[in-house]
Amino acid sequence: MNPNIAALLMRIRSLQEELENEWIKRNTEFNYSLHEKKVIFDEFIRRQHREYRRGLLGYLLSARLLILMIAPVIYLMIVPIIFLDFFFSMYQMMCFPVYGISLVRRSDYLIFDRNQLGYLNVIEKINCAYCSYGNGVLAYAREIAARTEQYWCPIKHARRAPDFHGLYPGFVDYGDAKAYHDELENLRKQLRKR
Repeated sequence: MNPNIAALLMRIRSLQEELENEWIKRNTEFNYSLHEKKVIFDEFIRRQHREYRRGLLGYLLSARLLILMIAPVIYLMIVPIIFLDFFFSMYQMMCFPVYGISLVRRSDYLIFDRNQLGYLNVIEKINCAYCSYGNGVLAYAREIAARTEQYWCPIKHARRAPDFHGLYPGFVDYGDAKAYHDELENLRKQLRKR
């Protein structure tokens, strides 16, 4: 890999880690801690959350009519999301062992913790669970696709990709035939360690 690109990637990883540490620091500001998958708020914050919770009737009456009318369209998207979840799970369970690629842990991508927020009403909690599931499945599917791409075609594109996945920077440069043939097996071996 080009030394300048490697240095930039190191800086990006460092900034990502710094950003995540800042998010962790905010835990103390909102007085919560994590115990396994459970979020624990102190009593003062729990009381404050209950005070901010909007009742269902007020929530529905304050919504714009057009938003209420198109809600079924949003919720119908659950059907293709479930199919995507199912087929990507089946695909990786059947193919990854054959390729020698470690499986993507679905539980790392599907995070449901917003239901523990006392300031959300039932509808808001359902909406948050729906969004968590949809975005989690898309991230899960993206990781499976990224590992597949690294196995079969770990070559960068000639054109700039708007938002490449995390494995992409390690791919060989477009047009570098020697690197492709020299690095392909090494890139495949990396997938066994993940």
